Amino acid sequence: MVSKSKVGVMGWTGRVMTVLAALPFVMSAAMKFMGGPQMVQGMSHFGWPEGMLITLGILEAGSVILYLIPQTAVLGGIVLTGYLGGAICTHMRIGEPVYVHVILGLFIWGGLYLREARLRELIPFRKGV
Repeated sequence: MVSKSKVGVMGWTGRVMTVLAALPFVMSAAMKFMGGPQMVQGMSHFGWPEGMLITLGILEAGSVILYLIPQTAVLGGIVLTGYLGGAICTHMRIGEPVYVHVILGLFIWGGLYLREARLRELIPFRKGV
């Protein structure tokens, strides 16, 4: 049995990790909606047509909204992981590092794991065997 204070600390740590994981996606989606020459140049650099800016922004914003709503957080984590997988493939294809994306994925699921008892029940970490 976990003490109430430990659950509180786990929950708050999970919330902080969740916000830290969500912020880059929120900023990225906002930049996609605003457009501008830097975004167009970035899309070209990644091999994506300029016309995909709004579509990708909607997908990104929708994914992070699902992730931030407690009732849909696990679904949002799954969808964000898929979005992040596409970003990783895009960066790898042009030879750029992906460690930031991997760290973001760890924060997405680490935050969920710490704040969602349902997830801890599904994926328990056990001490010893």
